[in-house]
Amino acid sequence: MFHFDYTIWFSGFSYEIRTFLIAMIPISELRVSIPIAIKVYHMTPQAAFFWSVAGNLIPMILILFILNPVAKFLSSQVRLFKVFFDWLFEHTRKRGIKKFETFGSFAVFILTATPIPLIGGWTGPLAAFVFDVPIKISLPLVILGCATSGIFVTLFTLGLL
Repeated sequence: MFHFDYTIWFSGFSYEIRTFLIAMIPISELRVSIPIAIKVYHMTPQAAFFWSVAGNLIPMILILFILNPVAKFLSSQVRLFKVFFDWLFEHTRKRGIKKFETFGSFAVFILTATPIPLIGGWTGPLAAFVFDVPIKISLPLVILGCATSGIFVTLFTLGLL
């Protein structure tokens, strides 16, 4: 089984940068970076929260701003990218359609704030793109959702939830 040892990969960086980089990795995101920062690196909960949310927001914001032009360009140039983006967008539609029917644009917040791997984090900005939520609406929802997820993970890591 594949094992990603964060401590070896990022050993040349400060704990803050390690936390930031771990939070940028899909699937693990801040759900892994906060517990590692607090339990392994012995960072304060506030520092763990800050560096994790900052690291997690970078790819989310990039998804909101550049996914559309990048996906269109790559899909038009390479068939493999077209197949990948078609799958990704269909997968996101299936995961988000009921939430969007129920909550409208607020579903972006719900999807981003859900601290469960493969459900939240990057799914929120992807859903915003797939369901054509304008940037001026989706960006604050993604930022708020990421911070909310960070709060839940931090409290859980500290044993307060």
